[in-house]
Amino acid sequence: MLIDLIAGARPNFIKVASIIEAIERAQNEGLPVKYRLIHTGQHYDGNMSGSFFEELNIPAPYYNLQVGGGSQAEQTARIMVAYERILLDEPCDVCLVVGDVNSTMACAIAAKKIPGIKLAHVEAGIRSGDMTMPEEINRIVTDSITDYFFTTSETASENLRKTGVDKSSIFFVGNTMIDTLLKNDSRLKKPQLWEGLKLENGQYIVLTLHRPNNVDDPAKLTQLLDTVATSAQGMKVIFPVHPRTAKIIEEHQLIASGIYTITPLSYLEFNYLVKYAKGVVTDSGGITEEATVMGVPCMTLRDSTERPETCTIGTNELLGTDPQNIPPAFARLFAGSWKKGGIPDKWDGKSADRIVSTLLAIYTDGKAIV
Repeated sequence: MLIDLIAGARPNFIKVASIIEAIERAQNEGLPVKYRLIHTGQHYDGNMSGSFFEELNIPAPYYNLQVGGGSQAEQTARIMVAYERILLDEPCDVCLVVGDVNSTMACAIAAKKIPGIKLAHVEAGIRSGDMTMPEEINRIVTDSITDYFFTTSETASENLRKTGVDKSSIFFVGNTMIDTLLKNDSRLKKPQLWEGLKLENGQYIVLTLHRPNNVDDPAKLTQLLDTVATSAQGMKVIFPVHPRTAKIIEEHQLIASGIYTITPLSYLEFNYLVKYAKGVVTDSGGITEEATVMGVPCMTLRDSTERPETCTIGTNELLGTDPQNIPPAFARLFAGSWKKGGIPDKWDGKSADRIVSTLLAIYTDGKAIV
């Protein structure tokens, strides 16, 4: 069985790392499986993609499509054209896509139109209900043509069943992003800025913002930054700035006292920073999952989340996008009344093994395991 593993953006690399390792373990046991890592080049900045290969021991991609940036449509189209060209010359048995970025949807569509190729979606079924998010559109389109659905939670599985997906095609396997986090926990690396900023465990806040409704309007972004800085009560706020957000900050010369803007960190450095923070303020879905497993209080500046288990079980709270909701949340954090949170079911470091075992069972005898 030849599996194409599709990766193009930061979260993809984290998710496929554990799947690659699971496939290689299966190969070492003599099982009939091979893979090709297809890097679409959606993220082409070294800090956003390149460092992950080295840190997570991801092998060099079999193909790098090098599509680069552009509008949503331009990027999606370039990925589809480039990946289709590969499949017409060298088809795979299974195209495995992860997450919800443009690479996910584009490669899913290209693969599904080639007869004989099955489509597997890792992180299937998650829904925010917010159709203004490009990721939500990517999820819905991908799931509408998927053959094998690998979910991170029972909520995601139920979302799929409600849309008519046969339960025999849905496999609740857990979270491959957490596989990678747990494996690398002992390897997390103190960033160089630690000494320079005189950071101490539990004495700083981590902030990340990149979603359009938070950063595109300079006035809104300024208000968010000022409110976070004020609510932190003198505690340093470390802000690794996404390239897109950095451009807006630079163009409008935005600054807030107490917020330290830095370039994006490597995977091991960023998660070290999160692990030892007092709390995290973010609009990223993946970070809410990592913070939950590390037991770090997390405030999400969004009106909805596709990962509700991080709120119902984990350490995350959904604050919305109104800056007025930030100070009360910080007050609870500093009062020590933040809910401790737990870890969702099957977020145990074995999700990738479940995925590979399931695909092998289907491929070898047509019977999937649960």
